[in-house]
Amino acid sequence: MKFTPLLFSLALFTVTALAAKFPVRRTNRHIHQRRSGTASVSAYSPHVLASFGAVPDNDDLGTTNDMTYTANITLGDVVYRLQLDTGSSDLWIKGQTSPLPKSNPTPTTYNLTYGIGWAFGHISYSAVQFAGISVPNQAFLDASSAQNPAITYGASGIMGLGFTSLSNIDALVSKTGSSSGRSLLYNIFSDNPQEPNFIAFSLQRSTDPTDDVQGTFLIGELDPDYAAVNHSSPIPTFPENNPMRWNLLLEAILFGNTAIPMASTVLNAPSNRAVALLDSGTSYSYAPSKVCEAIYGNIPGAQLDSQTGLWSVPCNVEIDIALQFNGQVFPMHPLDVVPKSTTDPGNCVGSFVPQDTSAIAAGSFDMIIGDNFLRSVYAVYDFGDFETSGKMGNPYVKLLSLVDPNQASKDFASARGSVARNNITYNAANSTATASGKTTVSLSDDITNTLNKISTYLPIMLAVLGLNTLVVLLLAIAAFTYIYRRRNGSSARNRRTTRRLTPFPLETVSTDSFVPPREPLQPGSMPHAYAPVSMAPSEDTFVPPSPPFYQGGSGGAKARPLDYRPNSVA
Repeated sequence: MKFTPLLFSLALFTVTALAAKFPVRRTNRHIHQRRSGTASVSAYSPHVLASFGAVPDNDDLGTTNDMTYTANITLGDVVYRLQLDTGSSDLWIKGQTSPLPKSNPTPTTYNLTYGIGWAFGHISYSAVQFAGISVPNQAFLDASSAQNPAITYGASGIMGLGFTSLSNIDALVSKTGSSSGRSLLYNIFSDNPQEPNFIAFSLQRSTDPTDDVQGTFLIGELDPDYAAVNHSSPIPTFPENNPMRWNLLLEAILFGNTAIPMASTVLNAPSNRAVALLDSGTSYSYAPSKVCEAIYGNIPGAQLDSQTGLWSVPCNVEIDIALQFNGQVFPMHPLDVVPKSTTDPGNCVGSFVPQDTSAIAAGSFDMIIGDNFLRSVYAVYDFGDFETSGKMGNPYVKLLSLVDPNQASKDFASARGSVARNNITYNAANSTATASGKTTVSLSDDITNTLNKISTYLPIMLAVLGLNTLVVLLLAIAAFTYIYRRRNGSSARNRRTTRRLTPFPLETVSTDSFVPPREPLQPGSMPHAYAPVSMAPSEDTFVPPSPPFYQGGSGGAKARPLDYRPNSVA
C-alpha cells in the first residue's frame, strides 16, 4: 500500500472519512493527514476527551500504571471498558449480568483459555459502537464467568485487534457454515472498503511526569504530530502472506556498537532473525533466557529472581538499547528497560522477561515485544488495502521512533539520580536474512575490505597460478620423455610390479554454513513454562506479576505468585 502525499491548505473542506481517535491529553489538534485516495484533506475534528489523571469518563483512553491500555466500547447502549490487544482477535465482555442487555445469545458456549485466566460464556451477537463507528451485528463472547487479569486491572474484557484468522469465535461460527463470526476490525474495514485499513496508536508513559507523548488510538487516520511515519519503510509481517499474528522479524537488539545476535526456532524463519509478536496487550517483553542475560547479566548488582522469574536491577543503572527491524533502528527509553517494580516501587526489574515461548501457539514466535517497547514508537498496523477483486493486500507495520536517546538519558538521570549520558548512538547490525538452516556472519569493515580486494585480484592470481602449473606440467612431461627414452635405449632391465596406492576414504564436506546445535525444547521442564492454551489460533497477552496474582501457601507458607508467576494476562 502506498501513502499519498497530502497538501495542507487554509481553505478546508469536509469529506466523509472513517476516522476515530481517543486523545488522552487536551491539546490543540491539527488537521489529520489522510491516506485515503478519495480525499486530499480532512477537516476531521475529534472531540477532545478527558485528560489523564482526571476521573475516567465514558470516552477516554486509559491505562493502569502502564500495565494495560483500555478504551470504551458501546454494546446494547451500555459502555464497557476493554483492554486493547493486538496479540489476540476475539472480543469478550464480562458484564454485570449475562446475557448482556440487548444481545442475542446463541446456544454455543466456549471457554477462552489463556496462559493465565479464562473467560466462559455464550457466543452472542449485538450492535456495537467503537470509536464512533457502528457494526450492526458483531459476534462476541458474553462471559458469564471469568478469571482474568484484565478484569483485575479494571477492564470488563478484551478487545482483540489482530487478524480474524486468529479468532476462536470466528473459527467456531465458521464450522456452522456462517461467516458472521468475523472479528470487530474485520467488520469495520469490510463495511468501509474505500477507506484505509489500519490502526495507529501511541502509548503514553503515565508513570513519568516528564513524558510529553500524547497517548492516542486511531482507526483509518494518522495523528498529524506523527505524520512522519509516512516516510518510514514498511516492515513486513512474518509470513508476509496471510499471517495469523502481528509477527515481525527482529534483526538485532543493539547496545551501541554491539548487537545481540538473533536466532529462531520458528519453522521456515531465517536463522539469523527472531520472530517477534508485536503485542499491545503485553506489558513487558518476553524473550529467550540468553537474550535477557545479555541485556542484564553484566550489570553490577543485577540478578535473576527465581521466585518472580524477573531480573532484579539497581534502579540507578541506565541501560540504553535499541531494536532493529527491517534495517531500521528504534531506541527504547531507559525508563522502560528498567521500570520500577509494580509490587515494590523501591526496587526495579528488567522489562525483558526470560521465557520460553515455544510451548505456546505451536511455536509461532520466539519473542513477544510489548508495551515497554511500544511506548517508544508511534505504531501503524496496516491490514492491507482492499484490491479490485475484493481481497486485502499484504499487511505490514510502520514504526516511527519517538525517543531521542540523549534526552531520554536526561529523563532517566532526573528520575533515578544518575548521571546523564551524551552522544548515544546505535550502529545497525550488518547482517542479511538467510534461509532457514543457514547462518550469515556479520563481518567488520576491515575484513570486508580485504575480501573485496581479494575478489578483485583473484582472477589475476588464478591466471598466474595456472601459468605456473602449465610450466611445471611441461617440465614434468619433458623429464618423463627423457627418462623413457633412456630406458628404452639401454639394455633390458628386470622390472618390478609397483604396488598401487590404496586411496584414503574421503569424507563429504558440507558446503552449507555452520549452524550451531540447538538445545532440545523442553517446555515442561521449565519452572515458568506457559500453560496450555485451548486451541490454535490462541490469544497471547502478558502482564508482569502484580499483587492480585499472589496467593497464600498452605500451612503458613510464604505467599508466591499463582503458578510461580503469571505467564499471560488474557
